[in-house]
Parts: sequence; structure tokens; C-alpha cells
Amino acid sequence: MLRTKAARRYAKALLELAQERNELAEILEDIEFIQNTLEGSKELVTFLKSPIIKYDDKTAVLEQLFFEDLQEATKLFVKLLAKKDRVNLLDQIVEAFIQQYKKHVGIITVNVFVAEGLSEEHQQLLHQKLEEKTQKKVDMNISVDESLKGGMAVRIDDTVIDGTVKHQLEQLEESLLTTAVE
Repeated sequence: MLRTKAARRYAKALLELAQERNELAEILEDIEFIQNTLEGSKELVTFLKSPIIKYDDKTAVLEQLFFEDLQEATKLFVKLLAKKDRVNLLDQIVEAFIQQYKKHVGIITVNVFVAEGLSEEHQQLLHQKLEEKTQKKVDMNISVDESLKGGMAVRIDDTVIDGTVKHQLEQLEESLLTTAVE
């Protein structure tokens, strides 16, 4: 998802506040709760992004949905977003916060693409090998894409290691076409 500069700045401010208050784990839990709720309700995201709906109405909905379960700092932060008319960025802010939190604690996100699902044992082994190679904690996302035919591709930041059968066939085809032309 595309995150605006404003979303990143608010996320950074919340992360700094959480560190100052020594409530990083608690506020992360709040943010994940908000993120899960937003991901589960496109209607809520649309409501928060609507320029027609008033600040008071948005604040009332947010209070009713979240405030019973949130830390005081998170409640104040959400109220500030509503007051500054920035709740339209809430989905971006929570995503940016989680990304900055992961960076802060040294967790990298690794996306793995496979042709068919991996067993639990293979997932654990892959996770362990990725942590050994990167020397960091790994948050691993596995996606199944049957068009890959076999093998796997691993994306770490901007680096892609492609060991899929589909990729190897494409390389072979390209090689055959270039040698046939010469």
C-alpha cells in the first residue's frame, strides 16, 4: 500500500511516544487490533476517508469501536488524528507504524512464492535458514502461485531470488531464441 509522508510522520511520532512511555508492546498490540478491524471492514475505511462526514461523527464511531480496548496513549493519538482531520489516513498510519516498529526491532519481511503449499516442517526450516542467512528476525509471508510450476521465489526488500521452474523455463526459452538468431 502506498503511504503518504503524513502517514509516515504520524506513525513515527506514535512510535517515539510509545518508546518514551515504555509502552511499545502494548501500543503495537493496539495498532494491530486497529489494523485487523480496518482490513475486515472496507465500509469503515470508506467512512473514515469520506470528506462529507464530520469530525465529531468519525470520533464517535472510533470511540465506540476501539476505545474500550486501547491504551490511553493510543486513544489520545486517535483523537488527535480525528481533530486534525487525519483519520482518513488511519489505515496508512497503522501500516507505517508496524513497518517502523519492525525496522526498530530488527525484523525484516520476507515474501516467499511457491507453486504448492509447504508443510509446517518445511516452513520452519525455511524460516530458520532465512534468519541464518539474513542475520535478522524474519517475518515470513508465503503465497501459493500454481503458475510457478515448481520451486520457489524469495523476495527480501528489493532482492528477488527466483528458483522457480517457470523462471528457469523462461531463461531457457530466451537462451534458445538468442542462439537461434545468431
